[in-house]
Amino acid sequence: MKTRKLFPVVQEVQYLQLLLSVPHQMPKRNLFPILGDQIMLTFKECTLAKLDKKFGLKQTRDCPTLEAWLNQEAEISDFERQVLQQFREVLILNVHDWNEVELSQHFIGPVFTLVNFTTYNFNIFSQRSFSGTVNGIELGGRPDGMIASGIREPETPYFCFQEYKRHKDPEGDPAAQALAAMLVAQEINEHKHPIYGAHVIGPHWYFQFLQDKKYCISHSYVATRDDLFDIFLILKALKEIIIQLAK
Repeated sequence: MKTRKLFPVVQEVQYLQLLLSVPHQMPKRNLFPILGDQIMLTFKECTLAKLDKKFGLKQTRDCPTLEAWLNQEAEISDFERQVLQQFREVLILNVHDWNEVELSQHFIGPVFTLVNFTTYNFNIFSQRSFSGTVNGIELGGRPDGMIASGIREPETPYFCFQEYKRHKDPEGDPAAQALAAMLVAQEINEHKHPIYGAHVIGPHWYFQFLQDKKYCISHSYVATRDDLFDIFLILKALKEIIIQLAK
């Protein structure tokens, strides 16, 4: 028989170590910890149908508190109006080509910054992990945006935000992901007050509201139109609401 040369023991061990050091394509897995026999349900896994069934939620169109928020009086200065017009022109030129990061960095972030949610009582945070137990089910993830008490780290969340680039087949359900984060925020707040939220798909902004097991989602506000001024007024009204909640 034809023989083959075998590695000496030392060389064979080195060879195995080399193989183990080479990165392999591993199957995707849930990176959140297993709690007992239960795996955490991530925000990305959530759909409105799943949240409705698991947590007994109900979407309603009768939502006076949401309407009060959306129609609360606020003012736009001449300077703010000029800046928003510039933002809108940039969005019109780029919205069909930007990816999610570009949309967030060059439009969504600047709009929130113009409102200025940074105070000594609360701040705006991005991609911060948080989780909680709702009806015995562990929920967790990293919302795109969150306004919460705390300066350097989020403590008590008041508003949760999710953003997607396109309507077509996004990687998940942005309305559900925002709502899932709002459910956790509601538990952290011990159901003391409503939780506010929003999700954005391209130029379309939708505002959300959760109280106990009922939630509402607004109609679409289109940021490439004059709706941008309404969006800005709604965010300004939100700041005033959070100032009262954070006292």
